[in-house]
Amino acid sequence: MKKIAVYSALTLLLASCGNRNDFDATGTFEATEVVVSAESTGRILYFDIEEGDTLSAGRQVGAIDTVQLYLQKLQLERQRASIHSNRPDIAKQASALRSQIEQQERERSRVENLLNDGAATAKQLDDINASIRVLNGQLDALLSNLKNSTSSIDQNASAVDLQIAQIEDRLAKCRIVSPIDGVVLVKYSEAGELAAAGRPLMKVADMDRLYLRAYFTSAQLADVKVGQEVTVVADYGDDKQHEYSGRITWIASESEFTPKTIQTRDTRANLVYAVKIAVENDGLLKIGLYGEVRLSK
Repeated sequence: MKKIAVYSALTLLLASCGNRNDFDATGTFEATEVVVSAESTGRILYFDIEEGDTLSAGRQVGAIDTVQLYLQKLQLERQRASIHSNRPDIAKQASALRSQIEQQERERSRVENLLNDGAATAKQLDDINASIRVLNGQLDALLSNLKNSTSSIDQNASAVDLQIAQIEDRLAKCRIVSPIDGVVLVKYSEAGELAAAGRPLMKVADMDRLYLRAYFTSAQLADVKVGQEVTVVADYGDDKQHEYSGRITWIASESEFTPKTIQTRDTRANLVYAVKIAVENDGLLKIGLYGEVRLSK
């Protein structure tokens, strides 16, 4: 009876060991993490997030002091208005000369009629034609000067518009927003602190889709390809495991030494290739969680 009990225990032990090694590769889960840094310098007016909060892309969660930038924008807008006020009204300034030309043309018609009747001289008609030519020349010169002046004013106004656009861009960069949908992992700054351009403010991670970074030996690469569907098993400890459907999204082009915390089917392998496997998160997966990969589903 004792021998039977010993044999039974050994059989169960071997079976359990076999189950533990029923994987092709192991690794840990990671997420797409983004460190959001300040894009301007100034005091943080408010920063309404806490670690663990869920953010949506583009949502403003804080702001950096914008008073000086806003005052600069107002100054430029006043300058632009002043420039536009000096823009000449070409139609009004040319109307006087056009009226004189029209009057002279009517006078020419009258003199031509009188000349036909013998009541006027050819010199009178020549004088009127000369006067009309002078007035047309004056009108052309006036229009040219007014157009040049208008073009110069428009260019100055355009330069001010560009400066205003630069200020508006700097004002937009005073808004603290999350570039992705994700969860706040770390909050580096608080309201009231002085932010500097490039200083980290928070770290956000996309927790909807995690990636298992697993390692395969060179002998296994023939069975691994991008887009391949595999089975991922998350190990929650205390024999609690959960299977997920995963898809290989990336395979390293260079080998590396096997990390000490990673197991491979061939424990003698020194060089392995990292592989990222995308897994849709059901809310249970966490960054750093241990997982296993089975190539055959």
